[in-house]
Amino acid sequence: MKAHDSVHPRAPRTILTAGAGATGSDWPISDVARMSRVSSRTLRHYDAIGLLTPARTDPSGHRHYGPAELRRLQRILLLRGLGLALDTIAAVLAGETDELEALRTQHGWLLAERDRMARMAATVDSTINALRRGETMNANELFTGFEENPYEEEAIARWGKDAVGRSNAKYAALSADAKQGMADESAAINADLARYQRAGLAADDDAVQTVVGRHYRWVCFHWTPNAQQYVGLGRMYIDEPRFRAAYETAGVDTQFLLEAITAYAAGNLA
Repeated sequence: MKAHDSVHPRAPRTILTAGAGATGSDWPISDVARMSRVSSRTLRHYDAIGLLTPARTDPSGHRHYGPAELRRLQRILLLRGLGLALDTIAAVLAGETDELEALRTQHGWLLAERDRMARMAATVDSTINALRRGETMNANELFTGFEENPYEEEAIARWGKDAVGRSNAKYAALSADAKQGMADESAAINADLARYQRAGLAADDDAVQTVVGRHYRWVCFHWTPNAQQYVGLGRMYIDEPRFRAAYETAGVDTQFLLEAITAYAAGNLA
């Protein structure tokens, strides 16, 4: 079975009930990819950004994962399914000291989401039946179950600005002008990168590195990555189709950007 490059949209199943790990050994990355339906490339990316470190790496360079790592992967996939970004997930996991309590909380979120989806499905079913009968539903009834994400407020209250609410709350507190300023700076960074790339400048050219420095500071508004994590972010710009498409639309080759980020990290963040 071919592993998908992105996280499967369904909630991850428990993956500790069978296999070599049940006897105390570990799983190679190929088995983890098969069981979790996450590609080996994505697992390597998680390792590169410090989100999921394998239990060990064998002499051939192959990653192996133990039960603790598989449980952590399950929680990563769960939080991805709840719509959290990778840097936020890292902060959430770093801030948790009681794994069992955290899982209980996340289990409650999943049950709440299941109930919300059931209400939405019932509303759509009622709409279909009303249309078949030539009736018009009450306007308020049309939106039963379509409330806002039920987890965000609890998550922010639970982990604070240093975790889930960190970048969201910080951004939300900005004035409209400041938000526009951030958007303008992002566009300006991309425009300068595209211009220098078209001019044939090398990724480690001083002018390019100055722009990448602006990019790093822009990223730091949301999250402060170390050298390895910043390079991992650059790889994600290549691996994740939506990020790659966004940069390519702006005229920036993501491979060029990765090379520039790698040079900046080596010279400034090591």
